[in-house]
Amino acid sequence: MMKAFFRSSALALLVVGTALLFQSCKRGSALEGQLTGVQGRDGWRQEVPYGMITVPAGVFHMGQADEDIASSRTNMNRQITIGGFYMDETEITNNEYRQFLDEMSNNPEDSMENCSGEKQAFTEEEIKALVYPDTTVWNDDFSHHYGDPMQENYYGHPAYDDYPVVGVTWCATKIFCAWRTKFMNDAREGQGKFPVPKFRLPSEAEWEYASRGGRDMAKYPWGGPYVRNAKGCALANFKPGRGNYYDDGFQYTNPVAAFFPNDYGLYDMAGNVAEWCEDAYIESSMQLVWDLNPTYFDQNEPRKLIRGGSWKDIAFYIETGSRAYEYEDSARSFVGFRCAMTYLGRSSGMEF
Repeated sequence: MMKAFFRSSALALLVVGTALLFQSCKRGSALEGQLTGVQGRDGWRQEVPYGMITVPAGVFHMGQADEDIASSRTNMNRQITIGGFYMDETEITNNEYRQFLDEMSNNPEDSMENCSGEKQAFTEEEIKALVYPDTTVWNDDFSHHYGDPMQENYYGHPAYDDYPVVGVTWCATKIFCAWRTKFMNDAREGQGKFPVPKFRLPSEAEWEYASRGGRDMAKYPWGGPYVRNAKGCALANFKPGRGNYYDDGFQYTNPVAAFFPNDYGLYDMAGNVAEWCEDAYIESSMQLVWDLNPTYFDQNEPRKLIRGGSWKDIAFYIETGSRAYEYEDSARSFVGFRCAMTYLGRSSGMEF
């Protein structure tokens, strides 16, 4: 009888202990009712995309860095705060743009954002009409100019693979950014990774901030105030004098990264080709935009900002504070682009 009693008591204790253990595990899995956020999510560390450079957050004085020769008063000085972002080390090259066209042609059923931000699958005809570089710009941009060799060879010949792509509209660059985003995030999805932020055109403020390389009020990306070094060598590809395009070593564009980078490691932020920015252009935008990550959006304004000057421009237009524009549907032999990407997280902790 005693043995039977002890057996039943032991069994009861086992049952009670198991129940208590189960309740304890249950309470533990519920984290004792505490608010802890969803558990098990992967951490985030943003990787620097291939070919891009880290531009840390900071404050700078945006606007003209020297005399406003035309008295335009369109870029008055103003203190601006910029968040951290990544930017292409160089302008997008012919060969990089060719990869984009090849992928678009090979995957015409893929849907991505068009330049209006709407999802669209592009047909082969639309690819040719919207994003293929207009090679006729080498003849059409200049009167009585023998541009035939450039028209025939600049985009297609391997001799120009490392030169900046030109003849692309603002709309084409937006589609390129949408494709580049999808191309990278499709690969990341296959690896089980979170998507990265969108590739995009830099805002005008980001572009100017990046061009100065951390040198507040710098006239040129290398500081200034001169366009030649102590040996008399030009520091960028521009038009040094009337009828003189070759004094910097190149008649037209130069291969990307042919000149020294600025202090952020960015090449050709002055000269070579002017670069499309995200912003619409109006003369008074500096008075309208906010002083934190300013960007002026206006879909009804066809003029879009270009910055940096080009191989055909005089020194004034390659200054960090000089503003210019082209119409969004215009393709030019002296306008290209590079991409930017927003950094997610605490800017002061950006990886270099």
